[in-house]
This record gives sequence, structure tokens and C-alpha cells, in this order.
Amino acid sequence: MDTFIFIFTFTIAAASSIVALIAVKTYSPFAWTDVKYVCEFLRVLVRFVSRRRRTPRFFALDRFLEQSAARPDKVFVVFEHERFTYAEADARSNRLARALRSQRGYRPGDTVALFMGNEPAFLFTCLALAKLGSPAALLNHNIRSKSLLHGFSCSGATVLIGAPELRGAVEDVLPSLTQQGVTVLLMTDHCPTPGIVSFAEKVNAEPDLPLPRSLRSHVTFKSPAVYIYTSGTTGLPKAAVVNQTRLLAALAVLSSNGVTSEDVIYLNLPLYHTAGFIIGFIGSIETGSTIVLRRKFSASQFWDDCRKHNVTVIQYIGEVMRYLCSTAQRENDKDHKVRLAIGNGIRAEVWREFLRRFGNVQIREFYASTEGNVGFVNYAGKIGAIGRVNLIHKTLFPFVLIKYDTERDAPVRGANGLCVQAPKGETGLLVSKITDIAPFEGYSQNEEQTERKRLRDVLRRGDLYFNSGDLMRIDQDNFIYFQDRVGDTFRWKGENVATTEVSDILTICDCIKEANVYGVQVPGHEGRIGMAAVTLKEDTRFDGGKVYGHVVEYLPPYARPRFIRIQGAVEVTGTFKQIKVKLVGQGFDPGQIQDQLFVLEDREKSYVTMTTNIFNSIVAGHTKL
Repeated sequence: MDTFIFIFTFTIAAASSIVALIAVKTYSPFAWTDVKYVCEFLRVLVRFVSRRRRTPRFFALDRFLEQSAARPDKVFVVFEHERFTYAEADARSNRLARALRSQRGYRPGDTVALFMGNEPAFLFTCLALAKLGSPAALLNHNIRSKSLLHGFSCSGATVLIGAPELRGAVEDVLPSLTQQGVTVLLMTDHCPTPGIVSFAEKVNAEPDLPLPRSLRSHVTFKSPAVYIYTSGTTGLPKAAVVNQTRLLAALAVLSSNGVTSEDVIYLNLPLYHTAGFIIGFIGSIETGSTIVLRRKFSASQFWDDCRKHNVTVIQYIGEVMRYLCSTAQRENDKDHKVRLAIGNGIRAEVWREFLRRFGNVQIREFYASTEGNVGFVNYAGKIGAIGRVNLIHKTLFPFVLIKYDTERDAPVRGANGLCVQAPKGETGLLVSKITDIAPFEGYSQNEEQTERKRLRDVLRRGDLYFNSGDLMRIDQDNFIYFQDRVGDTFRWKGENVATTEVSDILTICDCIKEANVYGVQVPGHEGRIGMAAVTLKEDTRFDGGKVYGHVVEYLPPYARPRFIRIQGAVEVTGTFKQIKVKLVGQGFDPGQIQDQLFVLEDREKSYVTMTTNIFNSIVAGHTKL
């Protein structure tokens, strides 16, 4: 009888469980996915808190030292024909640190600016600086002249370390750096230029003995770890402060997505960007994975590299995925070992095409910004979404979508002076509350721009939020979608372009009086490409060759206006703000614009007259932009 009762009870319990599972699957299809995510989130949180409580203080560098001790012979970096183990990376960074320590004008703890592309020396130098307790300012190796000097200066750096191939750019600003008493080092064995030290020669002469921990005893969790540059909404590049706490938290970015020491990670995004540095480099330190480092992205060689090196994890931005899908189809498109792609900015249609072309690769889309205090992860894999909203995430990182007036370029406020929350399903500006758990560190030596990103009196008097500058939408299933950016910025080739900076560059050209810069959409391309509506100085004409030479000298390729429109006067609002909305809507179609219209043509080294044939070729995708 007892056996019968046990069997009966067990059967009822099992049946009830099955019914419950079916009910949950039917009415809350993402419940189990949410539970798994929350469990993983809590695991990461516990590990982070545990590390924060360790004595002596535990930083991202200490995780690397753990890995190099535990797996010294494991390959850490593969670059072209070179391979470096964790032990070799540790030894190389020791030599770099010792060589730097002996340089006149440097003291442990001083900020050092890195001006180099994707190469192992970039990684080793960052490790060396961490061992000396020095923040690293990660300069964009595409910038030149005024932008380079500004980026260097706003970090407060006392030393510049440059790559040999960037010697010309360094020499252009050398007089200014010398005047400021800056120590300039070049990663080469020989440099004849007075004022530049041949640093590689010094490094090779140093022993690879470990450095004493006391050199970084001054470092706290609030100390700057790196400065990563962002164009933001206006002005020259700004150095966003990434402190040690944030870098420690960033260790989990790959491990929380299932990456292990057995994985091989393909890193072809710029190391000076958050994605390449935080996800590719710092994330790999936590997992003990191997990094396959490439100087720059190549769509034609991407999959061949992945096959050659048995890559299992790739990084992306939207443009990378679109370029891969635009390559000619091959029979071996699905012949690879890639199982995970992590990144942001992929469009729904590209997402679907990528899966169709290249097989069952898990796409882990996320949203974050260098200086922001909130992020999202699309852990459920919903195509098109940048993340999923859940209660525990919103409790720890409070955020809200508020109504935004794009014409006034300002949040909508009610009669009480507070912002108006956007209803679910409608587009709103993402703002996130600034708290001790979710701080906003701001920009180095730029309080004005830091204050611009702070939004006050959002939901109640006296509150303080971070203004992301991004328009979002949350659907009925709590998935969140990126809609657009606001303000004077646009994104092209994975880079944020500040329109004010481009305008300033254009207006120092001989023939241009005023310039209104904005981004316009091009069919089949991510983001917006640069365009400028300009007025000319009296008694001058537009010289396409001179203007071309000017923008090439002062602006990196992604920031150069592709189209220039000549106007009689720049239109402004009653408060003298340049009107962009109408211009953006008119685009670059010569059939819709009565003004003179020019297009940048690299082969001609000039801006040439835009014709209907050129326009049609661009729209059809025949012209490379």
C-alpha cells in the first residue's frame, strides 16, 4: 500500500511539473533563459565582490599574473608569424616596465599615452604600465596634428610611446611635445630624429625579472586604469576614464558568455577602442584563452584566418558582419569552428543572413558605451534586440527611457519640470541613474563635457542620471532595441564622428566660410556617412582638390565628409543652432538638391561634381565607401 501511495504521489508530482513547464513555456517563453542569466549574473557578482575584498588589492593585472603562473606555456597571442606564451608576455612586459622606469621624465604612476596599432607590443606595454601603476591613454592611431595633441594633453600624460610606422605623425607634433617636456619613445632600435628615443633598443637590454608590487602600492580601485577616447556629441576626442573597479568587473565579459581557456579568440577590432581592449584583451585574461591578433579587419581573409587558427570566438561591430555577408558566397562558408560571435550594432537582416551563410553561430549582441554606467546583453538571442530587461538588472542599474524632442534636441519635460517617461513600445532617450554601484567617471580634464552627459531632475527633483545620447525602444516582451543617436554626432565605420570637430577643420580651409556637418544614410550600409553643407568666402570658388587635400591631412578616413553641398547661407534656428534635420532628410541625391553637390573621389584626389550616375552607383552598392 505504501508503495502504491509513493508511486501515485510521484506520478502526480511529475505530471504537475510537466504541466507547470508547459505553462511557463507557453505564457513566459523566456522565463528559464532569464533564470539562467540571473544565476550567471549572481555568480559573476559574487566573484567580483570576493576579489574586491582580497588583501593585497586584486586588479585585472593580478588575474594575468595568476594565468601566467598557472599556464606559462599556453599561447597567449598569435600575431602574423609570431606566437607568444603567457610566460613570454609576462617577461616582455617586465622588460618594458624596467626600460620605461629608467627613462628621464617618467615616474611610476605617471600616465603614458600609447600611439600604436594592433600589435603584441600594445598588449605588452599595457601590462608593463599596470605593473608600474601607470594609467594608459589609448590614442587612436588614425588621428593626426591638432587631434593628436589634444588627445595626448587631455589625458595628462607625460610620456608618449609610438609605433615605428607612426614616426611621421609623431614628428609632426614633436615640437609641441618637446615644448611641454614630454618624453617621446619610439618602438624601434634606431631613430635618427633628435628628441625621440629608440625605445626597443632600451627594452631589449633590460632583464625580465618581475617588478616589486610596491611600485603600484598607490593604486586604488578608484584610480584610473586606462583612458579610452570617445568623440561623444561635440568637440575633439574626449578621454573617458576607466578606473580599476570597472576594469576588474570587465574581466567577466567573456567568461560570463561561456568562453573558457580552450577557446581561441579572433581580435581584429582596434585595441584603442573599448570593444577590442575590454572584450578582446581584458576578457581573454580572465579566461586564459588564446588571442589571434590582426592589424585590421579584412573581410576577404577573415574566415581563412579562423580556419587556419581554429578560432572559436569572434568579435564584431555591425559593419564587420555586414562586410562578411557582402563577400562572394563560397562552398566552405560553414567550414569553421566559430561557435560564438560577441559584439554590437548588427542589424536584424544582417543577423539572419549571417546565420544563413555561416551556420549555427551563437550571436551575443550587447549594448554598452565607454563612459556609460549601464549596459544590456541579448542573452536570449532575439534577433534585432540589443538586450533584455529584467528586474535584478534594473534594480542594480536603474534606467528609464524618456521622451525626446529631436527638433529641439532636448528631453521633453512636463509642467512639473520633470522628464516624461516614454511608454513601453515607444522610442525614448536612454538615461541611467548615477549611483555608487553605477557611477559615471566622466572625461579627463573636461568638466564641461562631463557635465553635458549629466541629466538632472529626471523623475524627481534632485536626481542625477547619465545621458546616453541613444534612442531606444522596449517591446512588450521586455526586449530593448537601439533606434538612433541624438545630438551632433553620427557613426560611420564603427567610429563616432563629432560634427563640431569636422566643421572646425573645414572652416580653416581657404575657401570655406561656414560648415554644417551631419550624417546621411546610404542604402546597405550601417550608420551614417559624413556630409557637409558649406558656404564659401566672398570672391572665392570651391576648389575640390584643395579641400580634398585639407580633409585628408586633418581627418581620419571615417570622419572625412563624403559629400559637400554648397549653400548661399547656413540655416540656423532662433537660438542660432544649425538646422540639420531637413538636410539629413534630403540626403545626397542630386535629383532632389538644387545646390551644387560634390563627392569625395580618392582616385582623382579631389571632390568632383556629383552626377546621377555616381549617385546610382553608390545606391546600388557598386561604389565602395
